[in-house]
Amino acid sequence: MSLIAAGTGTAETPLEELANNGFWPAVSPTEFRDVQRIDGTVTDARLLHALRVAMADVNRQLADYQLEQQAEGIATVAEIPLEPWHIEGHHAQLYRRAVYSQAHAELLERYRDVSATAEGDERGEAKDLAADDVRADARWAIAELTGRTHTTVELI
Repeated sequence: MSLIAAGTGTAETPLEELANNGFWPAVSPTEFRDVQRIDGTVTDARLLHALRVAMADVNRQLADYQLEQQAEGIATVAEIPLEPWHIEGHHAQLYRRAVYSQAHAELLERYRDVSATAEGDERGEAKDLAADDVRADARWAIAELTGRTHTTVELI
């Protein structure tokens, strides 16, 4: 005989969207959790903090671009003209990807596995590498949004 329980437990209360500066879209913590597959070990408070810091950082990186758009009479990201290959909401989606990736990278760095063994060190190093990959996604999204190439090469 087996027991299957349905409808038990408490449902998570969705977090409110984080308002932005009026040009860029609001950010949904619930969508961030779903898109980036952030599990329940990350508290709501930590998640909100990471998102706010990421929004501030991405907004700073895009400040000149935002000013250029506003100087052309574009009041919000939704009004940025689309290229023929863009889909509706293209620029807002890239913005969210940049913010989500920045926040995810920070969470990966802060939530390393706790272990005194070599296995724990290896998992921590793997998370550091994953954080670098996710942070690269943020840089690519910003480059794509502003029309820059994804690769920057400097001669040392």
